[in-house]
Amino acid sequence: MLEHPTVIRPEAHAIFDVAKMGKTTLFSSPRLLVGLNAFEPGQAHALHAHHGMDKVYHVLEGEGRFLLDGREVPMRAGDLLVAPDGVPHGVHNSSTGRLVVLAILAPGPS
Repeated sequence: MLEHPTVIRPEAHAIFDVAKMGKTTLFSSPRLLVGLNAFEPGQAHALHAHHGMDKVYHVLEGEGRFLLDGREVPMRAGDLLVAPDGVPHGVHNSSTGRLVVLAILAPGPS
């Protein structure tokens, strides 16, 4: 985890793993978690929900399909999506390039 406050380029901290989605925690407190999810082509983060937390996805690089409450939403670099408390969500890198997504959860997981 990085020392804050400091200015960073989140995508520079992406960790890619051919076996599974890469995860990096950029900041964590009881009030907020800021993380980075890095996907190789074809990788996915299965449909899941967070109870008592809202989640923001912001695509930094690449494109993919975001699963939200029973539907698939195409997203690309620059797009942002909110998964409110309890709404099932997931990510699939359906492209041939890498996908880097900033994920913000509030409040942070205990």
